[in-house]
Amino acid sequence: MGEVGAEASGDPIGGAPVDEAPTPVERRRRISFNALLDGFFFVYAGIAAVWLAWLVFTESFAFGWFGILFFVAFWLVLAYLVLPRLHRILTTIYVPDYFIGRARTSDGLLGDPVNLAFDGDEASLHAAMARAGWTRADDVTGASSWRIISSTITRRSYDEAPVSPLFLFGRQQDFAYQQEVAGNPAKRHHVRFWHTPDGWLLPGGRRVDWLAAGTFDRAVGFSLFTLQITHKIDADIDIERDHIVDTVIAANPEARVDLLADFSTGYHSRNGGGDTISTDGDLPVVDVGAVQAAPAAGETEVAR
Repeated sequence: MGEVGAEASGDPIGGAPVDEAPTPVERRRRISFNALLDGFFFVYAGIAAVWLAWLVFTESFAFGWFGILFFVAFWLVLAYLVLPRLHRILTTIYVPDYFIGRARTSDGLLGDPVNLAFDGDEASLHAAMARAGWTRADDVTGASSWRIISSTITRRSYDEAPVSPLFLFGRQQDFAYQQEVAGNPAKRHHVRFWHTPDGWLLPGGRRVDWLAAGTFDRAVGFSLFTLQITHKIDADIDIERDHIVDTVIAANPEARVDLLADFSTGYHSRNGGGDTISTDGDLPVVDVGAVQAAPAAGETEVAR
């Protein structure tokens, strides 16, 4: 009976004390303390990193010109080897390897949003873009990379300047088009195109032939995530999306556009270079299938 009475009264058998669950107030205090501690170390680590960078920078001058060369070499190794490698390792863990409406950089970071779609074959697409005043970008090679660097420094026009590779469906863009602004290679409209795989459908079941990502380069600067030199894009990518559609439709009366409103939720984020981006989530689908491709040079001569 004594045991039954002990159980009924809530006391454990043998008289051992029972650990009571923490009250809501105690839980809030514990969470608050942990958050403060985490915030302290986060800020401390940031200050320590800035201090270390400043220390390396100032101490490098103690070695004269050799110190400056050492500092530049340190930045090159950090920006083009160490940080890209770390991002590539980490993004394989946390970035999904399926279509989420974003391209990816060569380092695995989320790049520019996919904000356009096209229907039509490749020849019609090239013809439509050319009529609209867009210039096809050169492929990235040693020669084209050096030319865009020298053109940016000297502010000389380079209409066919290459764009950095972004990846969708596990491969980089098939081609890209651009419009240089006022002969300044640092500022340009540009759009990348990927042909969709056979049988692939957009979320919701729509079939399209091409996906594209259009943004406006406003300046040249440093990537927030890798410290590499890169173009910085304008935050409102919807303006660039609408500019691309407007130029194509104006120059190609036979083209048609169908708007997939709210294809994705409107959001603001950052691209692979750390630039702020925002969009309303709409996806225009431009049909250029009726645009006649420009005849080849040989075909023109035969016609004459």
